[in-house]
Amino acid sequence: MLGVFSSSIVSPPEELVAAGSRTPSPKITSDALVNRFVQRNSSAISMQIGDFVQLAYSHSNESAVLPRSFAVKDDIFCLFEGSLDNLGSLRQQYGLAKSANEVMLVIEAYKALRDRAPYPPNHVVGHLEGNFAFIVFDKSTSTLFVATDQVGKVPLYWGITADGYVAFANDADLLKGACGKSLASFPQGCFYSTTVGGLRSYENPKNKITAVPATEEEIWGAKFMVEGSAVVAATE
Repeated sequence: MLGVFSSSIVSPPEELVAAGSRTPSPKITSDALVNRFVQRNSSAISMQIGDFVQLAYSHSNESAVLPRSFAVKDDIFCLFEGSLDNLGSLRQQYGLAKSANEVMLVIEAYKALRDRAPYPPNHVVGHLEGNFAFIVFDKSTSTLFVATDQVGKVPLYWGITADGYVAFANDADLLKGACGKSLASFPQGCFYSTTVGGLRSYENPKNKITAVPATEEEIWGAKFMVEGSAVVAATE
């Protein structure tokens, strides 16, 4: 799955900008990145949302136990990969039908976060049990919400394209060719929200997240770490 957002929606993380400046490397534009995704993945579906957002997904090479899904409801677009162990209880909590899947559940959880203020984001994501990564874009408010599970079973990466768009994807090689060293693994147990103003840990909401420069040998430009915990966003 792939989500690409202009700087009018998402401010490029300073840590990734700095990483790209330290080690200049080839990049491509956001449009070229989406085209590359479509060419690489059979039966890929891509969509333009307004002037500043593109989403794409494919069921190519999909895990049977961690499927990908997409849904849109009330101008809320969601890409989801993975599965929730407590989907049944969450359906009851949010008043959803038994047929509702994970991607619809995440949309309802996001709506609760948006409409029932004050409602801490870490409470919403912290109630999700399982292996997952998702991207939510609310067209009505131009809001982005991205999160991954606490153990990183479903990988997610983010980077900055040649034209300054922030891209999220589950394919590190795809972003490496588009973002150069302005690239990092998205930290597990964390969420990124344009409403709260950046990256936060829902496992340890009071702990600061810092970025450590990566070595020249690594494909990343930086690694994000949650201070005071053993959580490090890096590939094994």
